[in-house]
Amino acid sequence: MDMTGAAWPEAHSDPEKMAKLAIAWHEIAGFEAVHYPYCLTVLAETMGCDVRMGTKDIQPSVLSHPFSKGPENLGIPENLLEKGRIPAVLKATEILVDMIENKKGRKIPLIAGMEGPLTVFTHIAEIKNCLIWALKKPDYFNTFMETCTELCIEYASTLFDHGADALCMPDGGIVGSRMMPPSVLEDSVKPFYKRLCRKVNGPVILHICGDAGDSLRTLSECGFEAISIEEKVSLKAAKEAIGDRARLIGNVSPSRTLLFGTPDAVKAEAKQCLSAGVDILAPGCGIAPGTPLSNIRALVEARDEWYVEKG
Repeated sequence: MDMTGAAWPEAHSDPEKMAKLAIAWHEIAGFEAVHYPYCLTVLAETMGCDVRMGTKDIQPSVLSHPFSKGPENLGIPENLLEKGRIPAVLKATEILVDMIENKKGRKIPLIAGMEGPLTVFTHIAEIKNCLIWALKKPDYFNTFMETCTELCIEYASTLFDHGADALCMPDGGIVGSRMMPPSVLEDSVKPFYKRLCRKVNGPVILHICGDAGDSLRTLSECGFEAISIEEKVSLKAAKEAIGDRARLIGNVSPSRTLLFGTPDAVKAEAKQCLSAGVDILAPGCGIAPGTPLSNIRALVEARDEWYVEKG
């Protein structure tokens, strides 16, 4: 942020700063893809949630839950794509496409981030209600999942139409925390995930926070192009659960190793991940503000060194 002059919280809503900060991950840190925006509240805001925009070191957060009483008046807002920060994200997408096209001969994947339907659900209605209704009011649960899934489909498809190459969808933190019963995931969430993957006009990557190991087989049957996991999940077990149904992404610790470790520690853990069979090397979750640039660059260097060492 300091090197680009594009920092949070302004980069959450200013498309020029959003794009400038995003492209820096490629130009300064050496990542092969560009990933933006930097929070999970864009859709929550369009659905009526009050959002605290955070600081340079803290992501935006949801302050209110307008549908905590139930699904009355729940629906996708008219003129959705004109609401909240959606226009800023779409404009940033266009700016990034132009930036990338100007780098002749270099194809840089443009990965747009978007909260998934479960995350939108928990933002607008609260986590506790999501879980209670899943068990005691399945009609409420299905109504929310229906609306939130269609909301995500419309927004995701528009991101692809504006030039995104892939979509990374962090979702299901309540799955990774093991608060959601497996039967609910299988019977009440999986059908909506399958619909989203089928209807969105581009590849979707699912990121699951927490220890989602027991849920990976079900999640891998939904149609996601890849699944990103935290360091809490065993890569060996994850590979066995997912099989060849999706690519596996992860899972270098963003806190213990990237934020507080050394470049040598980053390289050691990264090479362990590659040796364990991860398909795409990446942090196990979002990179924290304040992470040393040398550690971020070490992640890329480790990948290159590992392939040279393996011949």
